[in-house]
Amino acid sequence: MTASEYSSATPDLTASSGRSAPAPTAASPEVAHGAKSHQMPLHTPQPRGPGLMILGILGVVALAFVLLFVIVYVISGIGTDAFAIGGILAIVPLAVVFFAVRWIDRWEPEPRLAVVFAFLWGAGVAVLLTLIIGGQIDNVISALGGPGPAYEFFSAAIQAPVVEEAGKALGILVIFWVARRHFDGPVDGLVYAAWVAGGFAFTENILYFGSELASFESDGAGILQLFLVRGLMSPFAHVMFTACTGVALGFAVRSQSAARSVGIFATGLAIAIALHSLWNGALFFVNDFFGYYAIVQFPLFVIAIIIVVYLRRQEARMTFERLAEYANAGWFNQDEVAVLATAQGRRQALAWAAKNNKRSTMKVYIQEATRLAFARQRIITGRDQIGAIADEAVLLGAIVEARHALMGTKQPTRS
Repeated sequence: MTASEYSSATPDLTASSGRSAPAPTAASPEVAHGAKSHQMPLHTPQPRGPGLMILGILGVVALAFVLLFVIVYVISGIGTDAFAIGGILAIVPLAVVFFAVRWIDRWEPEPRLAVVFAFLWGAGVAVLLTLIIGGQIDNVISALGGPGPAYEFFSAAIQAPVVEEAGKALGILVIFWVARRHFDGPVDGLVYAAWVAGGFAFTENILYFGSELASFESDGAGILQLFLVRGLMSPFAHVMFTACTGVALGFAVRSQSAARSVGIFATGLAIAIALHSLWNGALFFVNDFFGYYAIVQFPLFVIAIIIVVYLRRQEARMTFERLAEYANAGWFNQDEVAVLATAQGRRQALAWAAKNNKRSTMKVYIQEATRLAFARQRIITGRDQIGAIADEAVLLGAIVEARHALMGTKQPTRS
């Protein structure tokens, strides 16, 4: 896209002080209805929620201390050397998860603070809850006479899936309660779930790898096989399990019925537990793990990829539809919607911006326009209307500023 092509796809905002435009309002069924009687604000309202930012920072700090406690506990069990080597090995599957989730989250990125919170919850709090509850269950079993012949299966196929998935699900719920304005649907739920699960798997892998290295019976073949299974063949195992909970919560937030929302979330959690149990329990029955992996787990992974692609396309379609409504009201023209709300259009816009040393500004423009579409979706569906209206006002002002910066024009001031 050339500069002239992009310019022709951008409305002339230098004269915007004299034209009518819709004010943020949830009362009208269509955005264009507000254009008849309202004027566009020429200043950028202050973003709401500084208290939530402070709360989020405090939460991240608290979770960091929890993770530090877990690290000390793990080191005390396996030793410093085993922990260090196990950590290096665990970075490999974590990196795979990182790049995959980053791709999923590219369309409408979640706040970094919330993402860090999710990772720390999984790596610290969820692991700590698993250790505490598991220890209590062991105490009860010991008091009842000690573990029986079926205890190992119970621990791996029932206890671990239930406790671990519940602990991770609690973290997703906390993020939803605290950062509800950034939890718009199943893709957001998937992203937060993936970070929680990725953090949990990271700590768990350090424990598994380190324990194998610290074992007196450990040999090179043992650690290589463990790394092959946990590090290379199943880096997304925990992500796939917990993603069911996150996606379900994403659909639940769109429901107008509280009972239905609880039911959807519970169903997602039950599926996560079932998939986790299938993964752990199958090891007690199959003789050919690699054959089982090829027949059962790999197809499940392919299905998960198909679902993710479908959800991302739905997200892009919703963005296009909402921005088209703003175009009908005069905020964008129709060609510009195609630039902002399609993958191809975004690539072309970023390429044009890079040639003109404005790539960072273009990224802000695209992100703010996407967030605007999601805010409008919350208004239309009646979810968090007051907050979404405030967000809409902030985003409209930010979009105007970004467009002026892109086109090299001076933003008009209020007379």
